[in-house]
Amino acid sequence: MWSALDQKKNTVLKSLVGIRTNATTAQFTPELNMETNHNKSVLTRRQFLSRTSLAVGTAGFAFPYVGRVLGANEIINVACIGVGGKGDSDSKAAAQAGGNIVAICDVAGSTLARKAAEFPKAKQFQDYRKMFDEIGNEFDAVTISTPDHNHGVAGIRAMKMGKHCFCQKPLTQTVAEARIMRNLSKEKKLATQMGNQGSAAPGLRRAVEVIQAGVIGHPKELHVWSNRPVWPQGIERPAGEDPVPESVNWDAWLGPAAYRPYKKGVYHTFAWRGWKDFGTGALGDMACHTVNMPFRALKLGYPTAIECEVASRLFPETFPLTSRLRFEFPEREGLPPLKFWWYDGTPGADLEPLRPNSDLTREIYTIPTRGRNRGAMPIAGALIVGEKGKLFSPDDYGTQFYVVMNDETTYVSGNDHEACKAVPQSIPRSPGHVEEWIRMMKDGTPAYSNFDIAAYLAEVILLGCVAINVGEGRRIGWDGPNMKSTDLPEADRYVTRHNRPGWEA
Repeated sequence: MWSALDQKKNTVLKSLVGIRTNATTAQFTPELNMETNHNKSVLTRRQFLSRTSLAVGTAGFAFPYVGRVLGANEIINVACIGVGGKGDSDSKAAAQAGGNIVAICDVAGSTLARKAAEFPKAKQFQDYRKMFDEIGNEFDAVTISTPDHNHGVAGIRAMKMGKHCFCQKPLTQTVAEARIMRNLSKEKKLATQMGNQGSAAPGLRRAVEVIQAGVIGHPKELHVWSNRPVWPQGIERPAGEDPVPESVNWDAWLGPAAYRPYKKGVYHTFAWRGWKDFGTGALGDMACHTVNMPFRALKLGYPTAIECEVASRLFPETFPLTSRLRFEFPEREGLPPLKFWWYDGTPGADLEPLRPNSDLTREIYTIPTRGRNRGAMPIAGALIVGEKGKLFSPDDYGTQFYVVMNDETTYVSGNDHEACKAVPQSIPRSPGHVEEWIRMMKDGTPAYSNFDIAAYLAEVILLGCVAINVGEGRRIGWDGPNMKSTDLPEADRYVTRHNRPGWEA
């Protein structure tokens, strides 16, 4: 049984990390005795409690206890799923952070061949299911850098096998998969990290500290916009089919999605993001970056309603060229109700992208930022409107931010604004995004974008995709804990995906 002191520490920890009553939170297991198995140890209760200070500032989510750490000197064997594009850099980063790459998997044989030159000892696969079946006992962890529709299937399979998991954003393609990933990470006590690299930036963490210290007062509105899509969408499916390249395993690329014929340049390699069967559009691609900081700072949790307010022409199989979505969040942890608007669309395109009202953004034109002249609107940004002032981040990753108070007319860098200088540092700074994940495996220190928060963020963002599928002007009341609409049952069909036989998670 917990002692009175232990119970008090646990209560303090929960207050520090702000565990929500409406969320499924991590369980704090009292039986944390030291065990050894093949030189891999379980954290003691004392070790666990000594690390809880590192959980401060994790935006309202419980410290994820890692049940079996590998030890500082233990070799971590890693299998990499998807090694082209972002997977190229993710596999490199895992190796540079100390992972031993023992397997590489990619649907394109040509990509595998290039990567094999970098990791000549790694076993090669074009289907991650075969990799799990044939050498699942030879690695401790996986990186997943595939198109969105394979994230959940690969990640859930890996985690059910007890593999630690680094997965690119968005964590999954569906709300239900995100919930499964979050629950598995806690059930299996795994080291996890989502690939939204801005989480490691000191500027993002500083913005969270400044907002939660009350510098701009209670938040009232959130506005986030993106210059995506920069890939094809807002189109119909082309007719016909083309020969599948000899080096590509098209069945493995399709994975859980319904079968369709190969068309050159239409889906593989980069053009898949705008297709509903494979991607998550501009929202899924970028919101895990741009909404990351405000989601943490504002303790958003589950929305009570979502609506696609307006969009360009809607197509059955692809996302629109521009859209504006609204998320409604209730009162939470002493903060007032808040509305969050998401806007996307490519500036300079034939179709003018939707953006926030100029009354909200007029001060932004005074900021000279990277790659933009003074007086021009940033192509992307996150704007938080508070009772006392505003905070604006002009880049996709939240690495820098600016503050303007209600009695001021010009934004000032968060590093220089007098109202920010007195705010103490409360969130530990990062050794590196992938390094955090490796460290979590080695000693249990929580990664900042572990699935306890990353899956929550992804789940909320993916509700926007549900709203787009439902259509313009149809407000969806939402019961977050139970993953269902309170007033529009049609929305529930988009929470899950019916996987092709053989590709069940």
